[in-house]
Amino acid sequence: MRSLATSAPLLVYFSSVSGNTARFVEKLGLPARRIPLYRADEPLVIDEPFVLVTPTYGGGQGHGEEKGAVPKQVIRFLNDERNRRHIRGVISAGNTNFGEAFCLAGEIVSRKCHVPHLYRLELFGTQDDVDRVSDGLERWWVSQSSMQSMTQ
Repeated sequence: MRSLATSAPLLVYFSSVSGNTARFVEKLGLPARRIPLYRADEPLVIDEPFVLVTPTYGGGQGHGEEKGAVPKQVIRFLNDERNRRHIRGVISAGNTNFGEAFCLAGEIVSRKCHVPHLYRLELFGTQDDVDRVSDGLERWWVSQSSMQSMTQ
């Protein structure tokens, strides 16, 4: 089992059949586990700290309506307390065409799980997004490790 003491977090991500989120996570080159696409698949259970990476679905249409923005698979994964207690942050992908609902899934997860919404990116991310997230995520993770060791 990995811990916060490692220099990079475990990424837990959901990617639909389009593969956009999976492509972004692969570019980061960090340890990662994928939330199953189908209900019949073996459920994923995580027993260590992680950062969630989730796409935002078109739910919301920018009118304050949040229903449908977080993929059902992500909701099911986080409804399992064994998983939810290990989430430390969230990164969301979206489409700027969603307007105010751009990356809304990350806002929802952040608020409901009481974790920071670390990054927002367009679809599968640009090379600038990859560089920014790679550098920033590692620094943030190390700072979390330092804060955790001070409170123990």
